[in-house]
Amino acid sequence: MIREEEPQELHPMDWWLRSERLPHIWCAGCGIGPTLYAWTRALDRVGIDKKKVVYVSGIGCCGRGSGYLDVDGFHTTHGRAIPFAVGIKLVKPELCVSVISGDGDLFSIGGNHFIHAARRNVDLLVICTNNFIYGMTGGQLAATTPQRDYSTTTPYGNTEPAFNTPYLADASGAVYVARWTSIHVRLLERSIAEALGMKGFRYIEVLSPCPVNYGRRNRLREVDDIAKWFWEFSVVKHEADTKEVQIERGKPLILGNFVKKEKKLSCYEELKELEERVRAAAEAKK
Repeated sequence: MIREEEPQELHPMDWWLRSERLPHIWCAGCGIGPTLYAWTRALDRVGIDKKKVVYVSGIGCCGRGSGYLDVDGFHTTHGRAIPFAVGIKLVKPELCVSVISGDGDLFSIGGNHFIHAARRNVDLLVICTNNFIYGMTGGQLAATTPQRDYSTTTPYGNTEPAFNTPYLADASGAVYVARWTSIHVRLLERSIAEALGMKGFRYIEVLSPCPVNYGRRNRLREVDDIAKWFWEFSVVKHEADTKEVQIERGKPLILGNFVKKEKKLSCYEELKELEERVRAAAEAKK
């Protein structure tokens, strides 16, 4: 008698995963997994063909996502995720290109690329997993580390103000700006789905726990301490003024969908209109 193997239970998002590469290497309590789960559920919700999905990340913990997700992925050099994504979109404008990377990659090393991609209204969805620290490289100060918080390079506390990334995106020209946390998975999923249905530069900040390199240095040592902070201090304020959503310890964490600008042409639509005008002018001279 041949013994039949028991059927294995599949992950709900197995269609989007390279399951042979699991288990993943992210630390317990990390918010990247829930963020990618929300992203894949949003792709399902919108009904985008998997063959047209591209995941782009820079150096950092999010970079591992390109190895675990069963879509075309680019694990780029540090701070250069957005210019790589811009190149992909220019060559293949029909693709759905998402940049999912960390705060250090997008706003410190890659900050200039972020500003100008938003200014030009490049047709990308950028999701930042903001864990307030350089997580993978040893816990150094980041451009998003709150004032007076600790890191390996600020052992006596951070004296510098942190970026308010939704305000930066809004001021630079993004057509969609939102902020959620990785524990608000369903709300994050809906926000990503809404952004996927738009054209132009869309930005979602996802506050993401890093218990190992941020939490243990800032009196949030237990694996779920940062998640509890997010849960207890989060306040949802849709259409909030992005100037007023700065993150400060001990104060409310303002979440929500802040900016949605309809009917603004993307960079590629502007280029298409320019091409048509040039061709029309050339035809008129014949």
